[in-house]
Amino acid sequence: MKETFNIAVIFGSAREGRFCDTVGTWVVETLKSDHELSVDTIDPAVLNLPAAHVGADHPAVAHLHNALTEADGFIVVTPEYNHSFTGELKLLIDAAKQQWKRKPVGFVSYGGMSGGLRAVEQLRLVFAELHAVTLRDVISFAQAWDKFDDTGRPIDLEGTNNALHHMMTDFKWWAAALRDARYPQGKHHLLEAIA
Repeated sequence: MKETFNIAVIFGSAREGRFCDTVGTWVVETLKSDHELSVDTIDPAVLNLPAAHVGADHPAVAHLHNALTEADGFIVVTPEYNHSFTGELKLLIDAAKQQWKRKPVGFVSYGGMSGGLRAVEQLRLVFAELHAVTLRDVISFAQAWDKFDDTGRPIDLEGTNNALHHMMTDFKWWAAALRDARYPQGKHHLLEAIA
């Protein structure tokens, strides 16, 4: 029996009219076709995290911590604003610490000419500080608005789906290796010990 990995897809924008819904929905739907993955979403527009940093007693922060803890790894869908990533995404990342540790992070980026890659490179620095492992390969959409059709699917559906599944091959390797290292006696064993 193959392993199942809990993947959290993180939407990197909370702006009104965001294109992140189009890209993020494609990512979620494509990953759900992989029977080795259990996919959840973390959306700053839905979470409504407080602007000031507060403790885990805040309901939105507690919900975020639980979602991050359950995940074996993360796919961040990020736009690029002013050569960087969004304030909402930074607030979400900074609202947790241990929950990111020793887990893989993959990226799907989008934007104008650079396809969001400058945002990804800055995110690598942030996640390195949190002891997360970022994947080398990135799915990037330059001039993203021209790369999706009216149904919200990539125009090159086969090519982009294949690229995402290829990235996820490495992602699952890292997710398995890091989960085994975090829980040498198995995750279920740890949960029983806590109970």
